[in-house]
Amino acid sequence: MKNRKPIYIIITLVFAIGFYIYDNYLVENKAPKIEVSEKSNQESSTVDLTPTSTTNQLVKHKYYSLSYHEKYEQAEWVAYELKKEQITSQNFKRPYFIFDSKVTTKSAHYKNYSNSGYDKGHLCPAADMKFSEDAFNETFLTSNISPQNHDFNSGIWNRLEQKTRYWAQRYDKLYIITGGVLTNNLKTIGSEKVAVPNYFYKIILDNSEPEIKAIAFLIPHEESEKGLYQFVVSIDEIERLTGIDFFPALPNELENKLEQSSSYSNWSLR
Repeated sequence: MKNRKPIYIIITLVFAIGFYIYDNYLVENKAPKIEVSEKSNQESSTVDLTPTSTTNQLVKHKYYSLSYHEKYEQAEWVAYELKKEQITSQNFKRPYFIFDSKVTTKSAHYKNYSNSGYDKGHLCPAADMKFSEDAFNETFLTSNISPQNHDFNSGIWNRLEQKTRYWAQRYDKLYIITGGVLTNNLKTIGSEKVAVPNYFYKIILDNSEPEIKAIAFLIPHEESEKGLYQFVVSIDEIERLTGIDFFPALPNELENKLEQSSSYSNWSLR
């Protein structure tokens, strides 16, 4: 009988290479998940945190996802995960804003903002993505911006973004959803009529044990020196204004608890 050892070696190598390709190239990137513990049996399951899209134009980038609303030429929401170890102060050269090639209806041109009197306001902040130059550059897609008054953008909105990074460091990992409230009869800018929201919102989920909690902010698009706590609302209120279900895959009991609450007692708002 001939020695079959070389055949077995070849078969083993084929399987090994196959598993390597599967693990490293064929597994599709998915939306962030949350571990939810069911107290009744202490079993854990993963839940997709992607909000619903009212436009059915869901775009998944490497570092964030968004739902693009062609009527208003911007995202109705942008969502991403921010971890403690990703908070860094390293600097990268700011790139030019460019089209988002994944938006099938084409995202608005940055020139709509020229001489408009409005900033190109990031929804997923570039400062949240300084852990990687690729991540930083990805925030400069025009699908990730909305017209913002400069005093609002550099003022209370910037304070909220800084507070969010502080919370990411304190609570290890957050899931963040941001957008403008898009309604009829909004002011527009540019030839493509990019809508200027009257309100912006930010929803923050802390999915760390021992207590899962969430907080939501709804802020008028204007300069303000008020404390952030004065703009805390329930997630349910933002859902009523936008028509978006922000955590549709969470267990109903947990979803209702998180979305009905407008308490900020478990969050430091100093």
